[in-house]
Amino acid sequence: MEKIFSFDPNSPLLFTQFYFWAFFAIVYMIFALIGNKRLMRNAFLFFVSLFFYFKTSGFSLLILIFVTISDFLIAKRISKAKKDSGKKAWLILSAVLDLSILCYFKYAYFFADFIHNITGIEIKVVNIFSQLGNIIAGKEMFNVDAIVLPVGISFFIFQVISYSVDVYRKEIEPVKNILDFGFYVSFFPQLVAGPIVKASDFIPQLYKQFHLGRKQFGIAVFWILNGLAKKIILSDYIAVNFIDRVFENPLLFTGFENLAALFGYSLQVYADFSGYTDIAIGVAMLMGFYLPQNFDSPYKAPNPQDFWRRWHMSLSRWLKSYLYIPLGGNREASFGTYFWIVLFAIFAAILSGSWIISLVFVGLALLMIVISHFSKEGKKNIIANLNRFITMLLGGLWHGASFNFIIWGGLNGVGMIVYQLWKKTGWHLRMLFMTLLSAGLIAIRHYYPLPIWNLLTVWMLVIYTGFIVRYIYHLCKGQRGQNIGYLWGVAQTFTFITFTRLFFRSGSNLDPKTANIEAWNTAQNMVNQIGGKWNTSIIPDICAEYWEVFSLILLGMIIHWLPSKMKRWYRMNFALLPIPIMIVMIAVTVLIIYQFMTADTQAFIYFQF
Repeated sequence: MEKIFSFDPNSPLLFTQFYFWAFFAIVYMIFALIGNKRLMRNAFLFFVSLFFYFKTSGFSLLILIFVTISDFLIAKRISKAKKDSGKKAWLILSAVLDLSILCYFKYAYFFADFIHNITGIEIKVVNIFSQLGNIIAGKEMFNVDAIVLPVGISFFIFQVISYSVDVYRKEIEPVKNILDFGFYVSFFPQLVAGPIVKASDFIPQLYKQFHLGRKQFGIAVFWILNGLAKKIILSDYIAVNFIDRVFENPLLFTGFENLAALFGYSLQVYADFSGYTDIAIGVAMLMGFYLPQNFDSPYKAPNPQDFWRRWHMSLSRWLKSYLYIPLGGNREASFGTYFWIVLFAIFAAILSGSWIISLVFVGLALLMIVISHFSKEGKKNIIANLNRFITMLLGGLWHGASFNFIIWGGLNGVGMIVYQLWKKTGWHLRMLFMTLLSAGLIAIRHYYPLPIWNLLTVWMLVIYTGFIVRYIYHLCKGQRGQNIGYLWGVAQTFTFITFTRLFFRSGSNLDPKTANIEAWNTAQNMVNQIGGKWNTSIIPDICAEYWEVFSLILLGMIIHWLPSKMKRWYRMNFALLPIPIMIVMIAVTVLIIYQFMTADTQAFIYFQF
């Protein structure tokens, strides 16, 4: 009994564990008895969610409770304030409290390192919450020498911010009962890894009666099985048996193995994260609640902008509603635009070790702003691109306290801007630009034969070859050129996103104290291996050794690229199966999934964010 109600950091409550499904079965049996008693149902699910979070993150539960109470009370003050200045003051207080907690736990080591690089002052990071706990307990119960990131803190902090802002904007009325509000903040299926639920989308569901139709039940079961298969068969198996080994020590593996691991990681992170949200959506649906879609076959995207409309859609919507638009969107450059440009310029200087990089960064931004001032036609595009780039940089920083995440976010921002400029450029000018860029890279590679230039040159020549084919089709006005263009766009976007993930994966699962150095070294070593000289004669042997992993990667990508209509067809047909046949299908699926389970339980990747 004591084990059930205690927290074990080595065994958090995960969707992939039997214990979670035993927990959910008990919860659902009680829920079935009280599902139509709204207040009792919401209160029950609130306390169940608190227990779930305690089993996942221990005494970090106190942080969840604190932000729940503070934002509940502050939102009431926002609603009651008669003057706009008063409403804004309460909103600022809410944002400062929430973001201060997030920044302390997530970025304390990052900012300590940042200050040390600027001033040379060493700052010892101390867990003040553990100190407070020791004072209250009257003894040394908690370790004060390290800050442990609470699981899912970014997700529930973003949700309470959404609530306060939506109340301020009068999109929703403040929730009257703190038990209802606590349920919104802590709903356990999506608490620790999303999807991020906007208050205006979910809070109206708090007051609806429970309803679960036959079709909804079948779809919910499908999402749960689909998510478990993604996580265990695709993500965990290929990670444990190949990808993690390569990323742990890239220099022990060939360039081909490093490249395969990088592309495999794109499937792994998708299967892992979308698998979690599939399960979350299915579990919530069984209780009559609907969470937003979080993925829409992102590797079908023909450009980086479309990719971010399909990937982690709830975060993309949150960033657009609560960051991009407040920055000015495509209308104007706000104070926030200039503030973040200067701050990231300082980051760039520290990262590169040269203030010249910082000045170039600021100079380009100011040039774009000046041009937008004199060119009314280009103003909208320039301002939108600036704010879009800042949003992606902050999106990268949201993922983790490492320069690698900032680089990853910045590269995605650059990709989106390049696409915006590219689609407005004529075909002949595109051909000239591609020719000059290819020639320039060949020249650089000739004089500086470094792995990075080898890699970029090969990639550029592949892109250039494909572009020539498209250019010829365009000159001949061939209809087939559009189809080729789409497929080529999908291939190049997938490749671009995959290479940005080099920085994303390298910065993950690391001690914050040493994350920047370790992540950079891993990324550098992988680039050197991929861009170095290959021994192609051993590639068949590598494929034979890892044939199970490579087969799963190929199968996963084929399923991912299936037409959406086909996926809807087999999802609906499963949902409408007779119950006895559905039970058999569930048993067979669970048996297959069980065969792929690894000895060690693999936490979901996005738990660290």
